[in-house]
Amino acid sequence: MTVKYAEKTPLGFSEESSVLLCRLIKKMARNPFYKERFNSLGIVPEEIKGVEDLPKLPFTTKEDLRKTYPLGLQVAPDRDVVRVHSSSGTTGQPVMVPYTRNDVNTWAEMMARCLKMAGVTDSDRIQITPGYGLWTAGIGFQAGTERLGAMAVPVGPGNTDRQLKMMVDLKTTVLIGTSSYALLLAEEANRRGLTEKLHLRLGVFGSERWGEKMRTRIEELIGIETFDIYGLTEIYGPGIAIDCPHHTGLHYWDDHLIFEIVDPVTGKPLPRGSTGELVITTITKEGMPLLRFRTRDITRIIPARCSCGSPYPMIDRIIGRSDDMIKIKGVQIYPAEIENILKGISGLSSEYQIEISRSSGKERAVLRVERQPFEKCSNGLARICEMEVKSKIGLSMDVEIVEYNQLPRSEKKTKRVIDHRDCC
Repeated sequence: MTVKYAEKTPLGFSEESSVLLCRLIKKMARNPFYKERFNSLGIVPEEIKGVEDLPKLPFTTKEDLRKTYPLGLQVAPDRDVVRVHSSSGTTGQPVMVPYTRNDVNTWAEMMARCLKMAGVTDSDRIQITPGYGLWTAGIGFQAGTERLGAMAVPVGPGNTDRQLKMMVDLKTTVLIGTSSYALLLAEEANRRGLTEKLHLRLGVFGSERWGEKMRTRIEELIGIETFDIYGLTEIYGPGIAIDCPHHTGLHYWDDHLIFEIVDPVTGKPLPRGSTGELVITTITKEGMPLLRFRTRDITRIIPARCSCGSPYPMIDRIIGRSDDMIKIKGVQIYPAEIENILKGISGLSSEYQIEISRSSGKERAVLRVERQPFEKCSNGLARICEMEVKSKIGLSMDVEIVEYNQLPRSEKKTKRVIDHRDCC
């Protein structure tokens, strides 16, 4: 099957986006939540003329979805809803998202575009390791795989022995999962001497932010090219953006979504090319369209077309979340800043952990970093890392270089920051 890209759009917003936005506002005005919010702000749907009026419109937040749980923001009638998905709810009330048949088809189309952009073809065998059920990842990747015409191997999460057996026996060519689990599988395949038996050529990893050092490590261990895929449960799920083989940014599908960048503190729109919080409006979603949803993810819209020739605009890889920012000794940092420092120091691996504590009113931060395999631990390497952290982000941290594979691996998302301050 050939997946068609949308007609070429300008780097700004297309005229069609304005038409779809105006249509969306009128639909949302019939929902009690949005109707009340529009009225309280004096917004008249008929007066919204296009994308240029976006700053006049209110944000939607995850808290709004939690307050209206389970389906208070549903716009489509029940008879049109064919499925629901949900967030994990690990940080509070889970978010429930209804999908119409058109929503399911649109999501499958976007996922197929992602796979095609990564170089996946209908001859590939795709091993899907994320979870199924209420979570969006597993079924989203399967729908995209089937839309593309490739073979889905829906192994699901965990059971590393079975994962490796399936890879070898079925000659899997594409691996889907989190970057953390991909690293675990790659290291385990290497340890067991299975790398020569693998047929993998591509990896598509998402659900967590990951850096270039981890990318390089995975690629070197099992000889594949990796791609960073982006998405979130509230906005369909994974598959709304992915990097192409040029790896200069993540292309997003602007025929279905409007991306904005705002100041994470003030909420004011930032100039194109500025780094800030990503805000998404779903202009073709029917079940639960969202208006200016605050993702809390930090990135920027790249103000240039990709040399790959795709008509779709790009965002940078996510560098962190506004609510994941850490304040240590008065200095605000994102974990991505640590990763950027580590990738420039020879002898260090991609795996690290930050532990923060407070004693007698004084804060202490310890950065534990794994050495590369066969690299000797040395105080000199730790000192270099300490100096780089101090120089680049202005923070004094104690650095401990630990043996390779000493830090915990995860089948889901790796926990990078352990903060004991709330317990003290």
